[in-house]
Amino acid sequence: MENALLIGLSRQTALRNQLNVVANNLANMNTNGYKTQRLLFEEYLMPVAEARQFERGDQEFSYVVDYGMASDFEPGSISLTGNAFDVALEGSGYLVVDTPGGERYTRDGALHLDSTGQLVTPEGYPVQGEGGPLSFSAEDTDISIAKDGTISSSLGVKGQLRVVGFENQQALERIGGNLFVGENPIPAENVRVLQGAIEKSNVSGVTEVSRMIEITRNYTAVSKMISDNEELRKKAIERLGSAQA
Repeated sequence: MENALLIGLSRQTALRNQLNVVANNLANMNTNGYKTQRLLFEEYLMPVAEARQFERGDQEFSYVVDYGMASDFEPGSISLTGNAFDVALEGSGYLVVDTPGGERYTRDGALHLDSTGQLVTPEGYPVQGEGGPLSFSAEDTDISIAKDGTISSSLGVKGQLRVVGFENQQALERIGGNLFVGENPIPAENVRVLQGAIEKSNVSGVTEVSRMIEITRNYTAVSKMISDNEELRKKAIERLGSAQA
């Protein structure tokens, strides 16, 4: 296969992966606490020959490689819900939840009580306090959550939400269900807990749709380039084949 075709295919593969990322962002536009993702690209130079007898050095061709993913951790807008157990975090902090796979972290503060009175996430995972899971009884009324995460009711203090941070948020790994997994969590600093509110996704619908249009146009342009190159090669073969010796 010719180098021009390989270069075009590498670009199309990268564009296809980029389109999948944009589509995923749009699908999570209404997911609480969701953070926009971006695909990272780099140039890969590869020589086409290694022979030493050429007068000039090996020619390098530039390919496109998508080598990783980055997240935009800018805060989303805050939406007031009036639900006493909903919380939004102002600052770089994460709620700690207990899952079958261990501790996980989330910005989704749409919390509620399960049938046993335990504070859980929308998926049913227990939310961790500084002293463990947080539980309430039928006698607990007038729920109040302070800015430091301390939860009180008519029966007194019930506990404090455990909010953690990370030195490098880009090292966090998404595992689905709006959850992250990371190593070495530290107590979050300068984080305020807002009761009766949730953080919305930071996805900009207009921006993502614009990206999708741009990616589609680029993919079409590369396809046309590959098609034109194949047509030129076909014509060259036909003319060379018809030439008289």
